[in-house]
Amino acid sequence: MDDMNEDQAEIQETETISAHGNIRKYLRKSWFIVKWAMIAFFGSTLFFVILFSFINPPVTPLMIKRAFVKKSNGERVGIHKDWVSYRNISPSMIRAVVASEDNRFLEHWGIDVQAVQKAVEYNKKHRRKHGASTITQQVAKNVYLWPARTWVRKGLELYFTVLIDAIWSKKRIMVVYLNVAETGNGIYGVEAAARKYFHKPAAKLTRGEAALIAAALPNPRVRNPAKPTAYLLRRQARIMNLMNKIGEIKF
Repeated sequence: MDDMNEDQAEIQETETISAHGNIRKYLRKSWFIVKWAMIAFFGSTLFFVILFSFINPPVTPLMIKRAFVKKSNGERVGIHKDWVSYRNISPSMIRAVVASEDNRFLEHWGIDVQAVQKAVEYNKKHRRKHGASTITQQVAKNVYLWPARTWVRKGLELYFTVLIDAIWSKKRIMVVYLNVAETGNGIYGVEAAARKYFHKPAAKLTRGEAALIAAALPNPRVRNPAKPTAYLLRRQARIMNLMNKIGEIKF
């Protein structure tokens, strides 16, 4: 009887050791997969952030999504964009988007903590919510991410924002933003917008025209800078007033 109990104990001990060994083996394999997945993620994202610091993004996820939606609705698919360099963008256009979208653009590190704090306090007291998205954040979500409102996407947006601000110059961030931002239905960038709405290149935009394009940016597929509503004209006036306070933007 004792021998039988000893045999059973040995078997159980062997099974326990085997089970522990299998668990350790599984954990090692899992860590190996996770480790290389992290290396692949950080390596690939770093590569593309560095790449687009000097290579212009040919297309963005938003452009692709809008094209697919149009096609599924039986509409004509078209992406109208013309990439232009910094010297071919009106200084007024740069001042207009800084005034309307991110007036501390030159001061923050991609995330405007002060604007976030103000937005949080405002949203506690008002039904209509205010955001605090910077131009750098908009570049991050336009160039690298899919259009969605999830915590995962927001986390990735913050990650790419910090990475972009660390690697790109402010001038590069502004140029990319003004070339990929949605400025109308199937229209992207200020060059295509300037030619569509005002029949001139972006380099020739006046202060008023630049302010109208900037005023339409929160909802560019609905608002038409060439046919401004009273609301759009009020936004234009506020933006032009802020442009006067900001002054010239120097990189």
